[in-house]
Amino acid sequence: MEVLVDARGKACPLPVIETRNALREHGAPVVTLVDNDIARQNVEKMARQMGLNAATQQEEGCWRITLTAAGQSFDPDSQEVEDLMENIPPCTVPVQGPTVVVLSSDQMGMGDEVLGRALMKGFVYALTQLDEAPDTVLLYNGGAKLSVEGAETVADLKTLEEAGAEILTCGTCLNHYGLTERLAVGSVTNMYVIAETMAKAGKVIRP
Repeated sequence: MEVLVDARGKACPLPVIETRNALREHGAPVVTLVDNDIARQNVEKMARQMGLNAATQQEEGCWRITLTAAGQSFDPDSQEVEDLMENIPPCTVPVQGPTVVVLSSDQMGMGDEVLGRALMKGFVYALTQLDEAPDTVLLYNGGAKLSVEGAETVADLKTLEEAGAEILTCGTCLNHYGLTERLAVGSVTNMYVIAETMAKAGKVIRP
């Protein structure tokens, strides 16, 4: 009876360690699920070092690696496996959750204000050129100036909105700058929604 090792969402070397432990305790066959390519390669390499067969199937969002005995005994504690364990390359865990871009100023970086505004304009345009638009763009404090009439970034923010991004501008900030009636893209939001959106994000990007 095969043993299942669900290593999805786990960074290396955990997928390899958990697979090795399952082989130690139960023997082959063992099925390991991973969701990043480096982990897949590491588990397959360990199988080869042990003298096991590794059959890999790509499923939705993950790889299913079935390790079976190759008609001979295998040693999960061999020197080759020990060497592999010591030299496992790092792997990243796929991001879970939405991507949120936070624009808290109408300038990018510190220093020259004119340059900072030009950089921010370029950054917002660059977002429109990504393969996938961010899920949400949050604008607060000086960033609220980027989504109002007359701002050079409005057209690009509209492009992002058309691509599926939610454009949210802090209402308190618009009011502070006297810009409430000039919002040109997206909708007004409040601090609770801003906090909740950032808390639930898989990735937060701040230029």
